[in-house]
Amino acid sequence: MRAALPEGAPRGGVLLRPGGAHALLVLAHGAGAGMRHPFMEGVAQALHGEGIATWRYDFAYMAAGRKLPPRGEALVPEVVRSVTAARAAVPDLPLFAGGKSLGGRMTSTAAARGELPSAVRGLVLFGFPLHPAGRPATERARHLQDVSLPVFILQGERDPMGEPGLLRRAMRGRAPAVQVHAVAGADHGFEVLRRSRRTGDEVLRELARTAACWMADQTRR
Repeated sequence: MRAALPEGAPRGGVLLRPGGAHALLVLAHGAGAGMRHPFMEGVAQALHGEGIATWRYDFAYMAAGRKLPPRGEALVPEVVRSVTAARAAVPDLPLFAGGKSLGGRMTSTAAARGELPSAVRGLVLFGFPLHPAGRPATERARHLQDVSLPVFILQGERDPMGEPGLLRRAMRGRAPAVQVHAVAGADHGFEVLRRSRRTGDEVLRELARTAACWMADQTRR
């Protein structure tokens, strides 16, 4: 069930907390769709079923009705404010941060700068945008070398913005290690072809289950 936001929570955010939650994941959305996009709703519900609370929020440009995000790293301060507010409002759960595509990249950039709250245990990134579609490159992953936190990336095998093998090669030798989970048959939006005989709900459950297991492992360390 949806929980009322605690006092001090940022406006427009959505906290979804199951009974007996064992972690909180703060989720930023992708470039062209906000926190109420079906993927964001679906992954939050799937994580709820795995005992993970989620805090979703909209960047200001999306809340204002604009579809294009600002250039560069202008969204990083918004990530920092939202993760900090989530920690203050929900202080009793182990804290993780991340997001979908652009939101994940802005969160990892904040981590590389050392600007996230010290309580953050690790990053969970869904569909890391390693390069523009169809133009393989690894420059966008360079900042991950400066992230001192554990990082878990869930990446579709058919992602035109970064196939898992290229992402793993880009992260080779990094400490702590970046773990990449390849989602069979999935594209950047984690949609699968009909011939895969997998449903969207099955993919969401895979994402939630693997992310929840990884977060549980981090909290035990």
